[in-house]
Formats: sequence, structure tokens, C-alpha cells
Amino acid sequence: MEDQTPKSSRRVRYKGTHPKSFKEKYKELNPENFSADVEKVMQQGRTPAGMHRSICVNEILEFLNIQPGQIGMDATLGYGGHSLEMLKCLVPNGHLYATDVDPFELPKTRDRLAALGYGPEVLTIKKMNFSGIDLITQEAGPLNFVLADLGVSSMQIDNPDRGFSFKIDGPLDLRLNPNSGKSAAALLKSISQERLAELFAEYSDEPYADEIATSIIQANKRGEQIKTTTDLKEIIKESLAFLPPANKAEEIKKTCQRCFQALRIEVNNEFGVLEKFLERLPDALASGGKVAILSFHSGEDRRAKKIFKAFYQAGIYSEIAPEPIRASTEEINSNPRARSAKLRWAIKA
Repeated sequence: MEDQTPKSSRRVRYKGTHPKSFKEKYKELNPENFSADVEKVMQQGRTPAGMHRSICVNEILEFLNIQPGQIGMDATLGYGGHSLEMLKCLVPNGHLYATDVDPFELPKTRDRLAALGYGPEVLTIKKMNFSGIDLITQEAGPLNFVLADLGVSSMQIDNPDRGFSFKIDGPLDLRLNPNSGKSAAALLKSISQERLAELFAEYSDEPYADEIATSIIQANKRGEQIKTTTDLKEIIKESLAFLPPANKAEEIKKTCQRCFQALRIEVNNEFGVLEKFLERLPDALASGGKVAILSFHSGEDRRAKKIFKAFYQAGIYSEIAPEPIRASTEEINSNPRARSAKLRWAIKA
């Protein structure tokens, strides 16, 4: 009888000695098969492509003090690093609810956690926006703890098809859920110059907001297409041509980071979603329930601080963080993306 065993296919070869494109990074995109290689990358202070390193894990677990049998929520599942550590504390008899809007990463994380032994009996994952926390409590009842890590996952940043980074050429998308809403490219075609400058200034404290907004709108009027991350980066560079040569490259890099951040916030209505979530939190928490918010820029932190303070003054929260907790020096040295993290917390009265 003819052998019906399927033949294994060889990996596509890349030019040179090391893979450079995201899709060629076969070791890091399949970390379960190449743990030694992934560990080597992490020891160099870098995050392997296709992975995410959770930030302030020890600080979060110390505050939440999760006990077996409790019910909690990871509002931003992502790669599942925080969820995994919380699940370890919950078993036996506890349950974690987790939400995320990313249609590509969510099923990967579900499979990853299930393979580690955390299936539906202890973990319920829902593809939804975390502002709908009231829908979770309709099923789960009052929550003993809630975590919301507001940072964009490294998997999203590293994948050029998602358009989150100006460092890699790709479609100018920036949506957390590419199947819903308007992309950043579409936004730039329809927005007014005044509103665009306002976004850059308000959402990322961009000092050259007016100059960049003017350049973008002028490009639109000339019929130039701003479809890719590189297109936008080049317009930003042109708009900052007046900067002194000595620090121009660094200023352009920082401005690109700020402008991409502002567009991502607007495209995903991140501040609106966060405010709705923070307003609904007290009703979702059990008495003594704890919430931890991990933010990565001032706009998020200001909103968490303001709403926590208002609920504390109203007697709804018994305690709130007097100051944000920062990542340790050791963590920042091993993972530079932790540098901007701020952890705020509150406890339900």
C-alpha cells in the first residue's frame, strides 16, 4: 500500500544569516518550539517578535492578593501573561473572565492558555470591549478583582500588517480590531486641519502639532495618498525640516511615536472606552474588591487618577493609590517598554 503519511514541508528560506521580516522570524513566532532562542533575545533586553512581556506582574499580584475561589477579570487579555499568573492564584474553584477586541490574537491566547491547563472551567474569554464590564458581571456576579493593562501588545506593534509602528512599512491601520471602524489612513483623508492638530496636542502632547497637521492636510489637497506607515513618517520628517541638524533625527523619532499614538487613540476611541469602563467599575466590584490600572501615557493616567479620586471622595472607594507605582529598575533594564508604565489602584468600600 502506498504511504499516506503527509510529508513535512520545509520552512521558507530567507536571505542572509538572520531573518529580518516579521513573517520570517519562525523561531520567535513559535516560541514553544524554541525556548532557548527566545530566552536569549529576552536576556538582551528585547521582546521576541510575536510575543509580549507582561509588565509590573509582581506589583500587580502583590496588590490584588488573589485567593483561590475568587472571581476576577482581566480586561485586556492580550498575550495572556497577566491572566496566566492570576489563574495560578485562583485555582482551585476560582474563575477568571477576560476580554479583548483583537480577532487575531484572542484565539491564539485562548489556545495557549488551554494548552497550559486553563480551559473554560476556570477561564471565560469574550471578544468584546472592556467598557462592557457590566455585561461580564451579569454572568459572573460581583468581581473580587479587576486588572486593565492599557498598553498595546508587542505582537500588534511588531506585526507590520497592523500598522502600529512607524519603524516598519505597512498599511496605516492602527485599529485594535481591523474588522471594525475606520483606519488611520481613512481618518486622515476626512479630518479637518484644526481637529488633527488638536488630536496631536491633546492625545500625545505633540509640540509640533500645528506644523504636522498643516503638512498632512496640504498633502491631501495635492492628491497625495497617505496609505502606509512610511507615507506618514515621511510627511512628518518633511514638516520638521526646520529643526537644527544636531538633534533632528531624535526629535523626528519622538514626534513619530507621539503622532502614531495620538492616531491610535482616536481610531480606537481609547479614552472614551476607558472613561466608560472606569465609570462602570464600582458597580462591577464586590465590597472590598480591588482594581488595578496599568497605563502607559499621561492621558490614560490622568483619567484613572481623576475618576478614582472622585469615587474616593464620594465614599465609593475606601482607598486609592496616593501615587502611581512604577516598574522597578531591574524590570526596566530587562524590558525598556516598562519605563513609561504607571500602576494605579483602588479598593471598593
